[in-house]
Amino acid sequence: MAGSSFFALLDDIAALLDDISLMSKVAAKKSASVLSDDLAVNAEQVTGMKADRELPVVWAVFKGSLRNKAILVPCALVLSAVLPAAVKWLLMAGGLYLCYEGFEAIKDKFAREPSGEQARSTRSVPRTPEELAAYEQRKVKGAIKTDFILSAEIIVITLNVVAEAPLHQQILTLVIIALLMTVGVYGLVAGIVRLDDAGFALAKSKAQGVWGRCVKALGRGLVSAAPLLMKALSWIGTLAMFLVGGTFIGEGIAPLEHAIESLVAASGAWGPVVKYGLFGVIGAVAGCVVALVVGGVSRLRTSTAH
Repeated sequence: MAGSSFFALLDDIAALLDDISLMSKVAAKKSASVLSDDLAVNAEQVTGMKADRELPVVWAVFKGSLRNKAILVPCALVLSAVLPAAVKWLLMAGGLYLCYEGFEAIKDKFAREPSGEQARSTRSVPRTPEELAAYEQRKVKGAIKTDFILSAEIIVITLNVVAEAPLHQQILTLVIIALLMTVGVYGLVAGIVRLDDAGFALAKSKAQGVWGRCVKALGRGLVSAAPLLMKALSWIGTLAMFLVGGTFIGEGIAPLEHAIESLVAASGAWGPVVKYGLFGVIGAVAGCVVALVVGGVSRLRTSTAH
């Protein structure tokens, strides 16, 4: 009797793990687009760091991301049970913040990339140890804030997948997805930022013959490609803020969502391109509007103070 109960327990555990595995695969597939945006945004955050500080910065943001998810998972479960309608509004608020950050990042890029004497006069480069430490802290805090919003979308997507499952399955699936996404994103970010080091190591390889020449050529190629990749990721990460933020806003306003769906349906094979293009435009417009409002409020406070 005890033996049969034990095997029945094992059967229940196997069935539970199978259900969790299936739901985790579905949630991971649905979160894939957010994961790619998350990767680009976080790789962009370490652009401009000193080489010996890149991995410490990634590690600091990784720990912050784990803290974010430790807050988001229980909050999402409670909010979904108590006040599910609030999730949409919180995501829209997060979307507006992302769009604002994207707009400010674009402004910063153009301010830091003029040519000639103007570039040298306007570019603010941290030089002293104190300035470098403050710059690093700003980068880490900004990355953790952005991660919080992107993590929230991943958690909400996963929560929608497991909405009909028992509570213990919801919790286990959310925890698995949170850990997998965090390790996956920051593992890839760490690999990207150290790509040049891998290239230098290969370029100095002692291998001989055809194989040695191929290895060294690959190393030189990686060294040349690393800065181009980081610059590309910097722009991709910024544009991803508009895309993700615009998606939150567009899907949160029912008439706007229906209008987008109609345009996508009428676009045929170009539907996905039109869809993400419209979300990107919504994000850019929202970021500009929020930046104007924030700037106006700031100037009003300044004038009132004087």
